[in-house]
Amino acid sequence: MFSMAPPTAPLHLDVEAISGICGSISIACWVVVFSPQILENFRRSSADGLSLQFIIVWLAGDVFNILGAVLQGVLPTMIILAIYYTIADIVLLAQCFYYRGFTWKDEVVPPAPKPRPARVPDRERDILNERTTLLDHAAAHRERRGSDWSNLSPAVPLHDGPPPATPAQPTRLQTVLWNAVAILMVCAAGVLGWFLSRRYSPKHAAGHDGHDDSDDHGADQQLAFHFWGQVFGWLCAVRYLGSRLPQILLNYRRKSTEGVSMLFFLFACLGNLTYVLSIFAYDPHCGRHGCAPGHGYARYILVNLSWLAGSMGTLLLDMGIFVQFFLYRKDDDDDDKYEGDEDEDEEEADGHSIDQDRWDQRPLLARGDTSYP
Repeated sequence: MFSMAPPTAPLHLDVEAISGICGSISIACWVVVFSPQILENFRRSSADGLSLQFIIVWLAGDVFNILGAVLQGVLPTMIILAIYYTIADIVLLAQCFYYRGFTWKDEVVPPAPKPRPARVPDRERDILNERTTLLDHAAAHRERRGSDWSNLSPAVPLHDGPPPATPAQPTRLQTVLWNAVAILMVCAAGVLGWFLSRRYSPKHAAGHDGHDDSDDHGADQQLAFHFWGQVFGWLCAVRYLGSRLPQILLNYRRKSTEGVSMLFFLFACLGNLTYVLSIFAYDPHCGRHGCAPGHGYARYILVNLSWLAGSMGTLLLDMGIFVQFFLYRKDDDDDDKYEGDEDEDEEEADGHSIDQDRWDQRPLLARGDTSYP
């Protein structure tokens, strides 16, 4: 029985393959880029850490991106991604309005204090221990006498137990490992998507490595300048570059990046980086009219220069946001260490005060001659 699957073309890792792999990874990153931030807002029931102006400017850039991509006739994947970006921006904007109310301004809301485990003072801890000891002896005495709990003296209070423990926060190592695993999975999905699309595409399934004459018209379209397409492309680039500035400013005013998902910007950086590489690694054809060596590639870069500028510029600004992540995380760690030192000093002071009036603070049952030690 013959297999109906198309024959697999040999895998050549040429410039076109590198461009395709980078483009597929970029698509995979941009498909999931908004999910971490949407989930972060939902988990915290707040969008205070996210700049509203950042989302609005980014949404305007995505609208210009759609118009410029359609008019310029760029790759279909760029148009599909631009439409998806717009939908995801609207979801984030709706979250901001839902949690904050309908407002257009970024309010500087200080981050909520981190939950700290309840510390029981030494004096209360000693009293609780003595009460627990009394209860243990009373229970043993009750068993010997065959009585029930109703015979206990009301002077012996019941111990309510320790305070509820606060949920453990993920450590920095756990956060780094989780982010690394998520990025590797997205990259693997992008490579797998490229491989499947290459294997089952009609061109490679038939075993053709060259290009057909029918592609010449599309090649000419890729190298042709469209005035309005370029205008909207550069407007998109300016909007993308300006979108990061409100978020950077809000982080600086709050002195915190709490409420902002690091994975959100990690995917954005990786998506922009692979997107730029996919454009640089692309080998365009000159079409039916032909061109001098290197002329087609140079013209292709000029046609896509606005999209390159927008992606590379936002990539650099995202690096600034990463600096804020590590800078303000270090400040939070220093604050926690300082508060821990203060707690130790308070515990030491409480210990000295207990040594001075320890006898007066003991329960009544433990002062006189009693059968309970």
